[in-house]
Amino acid sequence: MKKFLDDLVKKYETKEFIKNDPIQFPHRYKNKQDIEIAAFISSLFAFGRRDVFIKKLNELFSFADCPYNLISDYQKFNLEKFIYRFIKSEDLVELLRILNKLYIEDKSSLEELFYEKNNRTKRVIDYFYHNSNCPQNTGFCFMFARPEKKSAMKRINMFLRWMVRDGEVDLGVWNFISKSELVIPLDTHVARLSRKFNLLKRTSNDYKAAIELTEKLKEFDEKDPIKYDFALFGLGVDETINQEI
Repeated sequence: MKKFLDDLVKKYETKEFIKNDPIQFPHRYKNKQDIEIAAFISSLFAFGRRDVFIKKLNELFSFADCPYNLISDYQKFNLEKFIYRFIKSEDLVELLRILNKLYIEDKSSLEELFYEKNNRTKRVIDYFYHNSNCPQNTGFCFMFARPEKKSAMKRINMFLRWMVRDGEVDLGVWNFISKSELVIPLDTHVARLSRKFNLLKRTSNDYKAAIELTEKLKEFDEKDPIKYDFALFGLGVDETINQEI
């Protein structure tokens, strides 16, 4: 199984992967702040049909010349008609407002917000809820889903993969988190194939399942288990495309 998965990683963890993935957006920028802001926003929108949310992200990032200016000048942009599935314009504005507060008012960053190791993900989500004027909105709740709400935390784990891992695809701009601390971004493709290959026993696609799968993948690479996200996700997408054809 290890050789099978390692071969799939070699197949999918290439620069070719970037062009059809939301990681393409942070790859457009050189400044560290722009990279982490673009990555964070892109990860939150990464659900549903890939072609649709990539189109919406292209639309969103076209409002400003860089992500930092998007959050610093968000009030100047016409965002009233910006809708993507559960995320309405008011949810987007609230996200940008809180990021504005974090970077400009508090003179901090996502890097500093994630820096503390203990309960890292919970503290970050709590920060956005605590500073939100509309925490009960469906879209806002969806963007910042919690493990206790049966969420697998796929998008925030994907964001952390982007920021921490290095290589052909991931950005590797944060070095205060080790690759062994990461949790796999569990989506339907990854979960389905993990069960098919007897890597995952839990039947619910929740955070406990993500942890279980991550621990299993450490048997193949203890230091960098999340590299196998490329293997499972890439193969899952290819199988889905072939079935549709």
